[in-house]
Formats: sequence, C-alpha cells, structure tokens
Amino acid sequence: MPSFSPLAAFAEEAVSTAARLVRRIRDDLAAEAFSKQDRSPVTVADFAAQAVIAAMLAERFPQDKLVAEERAHALRSGEHADVAAKVVDYVRTIRPEATPEDVFGWIDRGAADAHGRYWVLDPIDGTKGFLRGGQYAVALALIEGGEVLIGALACPELEESVRQAVGGAGTVALAERGRGAWWKPLFAAGDWQRLRVSPQEDPTQARLLRSYESAHTNAAAIDAVMHALGSHSEPVRMDSQVKYAVLAAGGAEVYLRIPPPTNPEYREKIWDQAAGALVVQEAGGEVTDLAGKPLDFTAGRILANNRGLVATNGKLHAAVLAALKAASAG
Repeated sequence: MPSFSPLAAFAEEAVSTAARLVRRIRDDLAAEAFSKQDRSPVTVADFAAQAVIAAMLAERFPQDKLVAEERAHALRSGEHADVAAKVVDYVRTIRPEATPEDVFGWIDRGAADAHGRYWVLDPIDGTKGFLRGGQYAVALALIEGGEVLIGALACPELEESVRQAVGGAGTVALAERGRGAWWKPLFAAGDWQRLRVSPQEDPTQARLLRSYESAHTNAAAIDAVMHALGSHSEPVRMDSQVKYAVLAAGGAEVYLRIPPPTNPEYREKIWDQAAGALVVQEAGGEVTDLAGKPLDFTAGRILANNRGLVATNGKLHAAVLAALKAASAG
C-alpha cells in the first residue's frame, strides 16, 4: 500500500468528489442535450466541479493558489441564469449551505497566477467525450517552482474494457513525485494498485493513443511518425488526459500532440498536461516536448517554452523522437 502525503491524499479526495458530481450531472443532463448539440451540461459540470474543488482547497490549504480555466463573471451577469441556478443546485448537493455568491467566489479562486506554488485544475478535460458518453477526466496537479509534485486524474468512464491493465467502475489515478503512480476504482471499494508502463521495446509494435478530437493536433504528421516507426497497430482512440492513465497502465506506448498546420504556434495549456504527465513519469514512462525537452511549467498558464508533446513508455522514447525527426525531414 502506498504512503501518500496529506497533499496527495487531498488531491485524490478532491478529484474523486468532483468526478462523482460531474458523473451525476452527465447522467441527469447530457444524454438528451448531446442529441440537440447543447453544451450546457458540460458548462454546468465544469463550473460545479471547479467550485467544489476550490471550496475544498480553501478549507484544507487556504494559503495555496488555484489556477483553472473557468471564471464566474458569466454566471454573475444574469445572462445565463438557468446555468447559474443549476451550478448552485449541484454544488449544494455537496455543500448544502452554499449561497450563489459562495459558489461564484469559489470558482473565481481559479484566477490565480501560475507562479511559485499553486494547484492547477481542469474540472472536465474532454468535453466532447463527456457529452457523448465517452472518456473524460477531472485533473488536478500541485506545482511548485515549476516542478509537478502531485498529479491526480479521476476518470469516471475508464473501465477494464478500455484499459486492460486496470478494471473497476471508473478509475482514479494518483502520482506523487518519488512515490510512484497508483490506481484504484472510483465508484467501488478497492485497494491502491501500482501503475506501470508497458515493457514493449519494439517500435513496430508500438500502440498509439489517439484523440477523437483533432482540432489541436496534426493527424497527418502523427500518421507519418507511426509509419516511420514501422508500427501498424490499431490506434487506441479516446478523449482527454485519460490517455495518460492508459499509457501509465500499459494499455499503449505512445501519445503525441503535434500543433496543427492551421495553428503551428499552438502551445499546450498547463492544466491539460500537468497531472497526466506526472502519472506517466511515476509509472516509469517519459514525457517531453517534440524536441525532447522536459515540459517547462515556469512560464505561466501555457507551456510557452515547449512545442507539442511526446509521452511514451520510456523504452520507446528515443525511437519516437527519431521518427519525429525523420518524418519532418521527409
């Protein structure tokens, strides 16, 4: 059994609490909305999850900052009164005493600057997956001095059928620097078990984790890299940072983010990478940018000093970087 610090235990409790809430919101609201192309359920879930985690952080570690994407000004304005009311109602299922101003104030804690020591949150990573009933995650990480110390991913839809190395009704993954990466069921009782990346060393057998959503990556370039590796394995398709959990569990060997040709200067946001990257690293994998440089979390809310992302099981990292170089040269 792992011996987690109080900070890591808090991170797991926070993402698990929020993930159970957003799963409830999805069950209540999203199925009908998806058929109508209505994104309000994910908006409600985003705000509610951020409010709940921010409230927990304010109680447990009030001196710590929170960096997150959402702001409450649209809820306060009255322009989206129906969404605001639903957010408050769902938060009250966990915090019955919360007033609307409490909820909006918790959400706005996420406006802190991304320097020094801070928590970084993506309340729902994988909005398309959330709406369609696919994969999504609640992702929380603690960063201090540019180093990710704790990473937690709660993945409500991740079960054995998706990740062969891990089962259970939903999964929560937790990593603490120097203490390994671990998983346990999210909705059922179960003990922590160690996460370990795939031992695969043959590039031709590499399995690629691939998003359904391609707006922020270059699908053709990724195909060229896998061709350069000599791999013809069927890609494992899913949304969100859940891909990091699958990589850490040995369910695939390669995950790539290459800026799209329509936006070659695109840079990743820190909340999309911090938690998952540490989970993979502590499971024995490697995470860099496309040039092989470590991810630099000292530049604010985006990874301004990195272009793209390469995450692997470690044993194939050099081969993937070489394939990237060969593909770009060709």
